[in-house]
Amino acid sequence: MRTVEETVQARLILSPHRSVRLRVVLSYLREDPLAVRMAFPAEFSLDEAEEGPDGGDIVWVFARQLLSAGIELPAGVGDVHVRPTPGRSTMVELRTPEGTALLRFDTGDLRRFLWRSRLLVPEGEEHLHLDSDRALAQLLG
Repeated sequence: MRTVEETVQARLILSPHRSVRLRVVLSYLREDPLAVRMAFPAEFSLDEAEEGPDGGDIVWVFARQLLSAGIELPAGVGDVHVRPTPGRSTMVELRTPEGTALLRFDTGDLRRFLWRSRLLVPEGEEHLHLDSDRALAQLLG
């Protein structure tokens, strides 16, 4: 197995009294061991430029460690922030110049996804799966 993928439900918080449910696909690739991907439907985009190449889902990529840390304590600097909330929820805040999206996840769903990702690549062993030649080729185009 080279990929962990899990579809979960999240709530997009629109206001203190209004939210909508949406499907979010979480994925983890052995070839990119430091990152997780979060994909959600394009109709919830903050910026048309974020759409996938085929006009499909919006995909955010950020550190697996950020998601793991944010389940326990507030974490994040920049575009992605993750924090626990009272009860069994975790908030993920995604920021762009056009606006901010606040998503509420069931913490159990995130823990299950992270556990499965650690079965594929244990924490602390990510460096064993990094392909520095491929990464350099991607940087240089």
